[in-house]
Amino acid sequence: MGKRRYYADNEYNRRRYGRRHRSRDAPLWQKIAAFGAVVAGLLAFELGPRAVGCGIKGNISYNTGERIYHVPGQEHYSETRISLSKGERWFCSEDAARAAGWRKAMR
Repeated sequence: MGKRRYYADNEYNRRRYGRRHRSRDAPLWQKIAAFGAVVAGLLAFELGPRAVGCGIKGNISYNTGERIYHVPGQEHYSETRISLSKGERWFCSEDAARAAGWRKAMR
């Protein structure tokens, strides 16, 4: 985004309008850094629990509301996404998942 031009090019307008758009016109490197931080945060959220040994995904069925957990290697494990806002969660062991009232996925 280049420098903006204004019709009335005088000191008053440079001061007045020059400050108005600075927050929107962040340098490209700042925009890329902010985007990278968001992506890194999402990846850490998705992979973080698995990195510490808690790789069991506890998800709630959209159709039935049933609480189902998926272990690594099962058919739909890689497709399953965890949404903490919907009550879904990660488990560190199958025993912990069963104790919390979740059942193992069939496939």
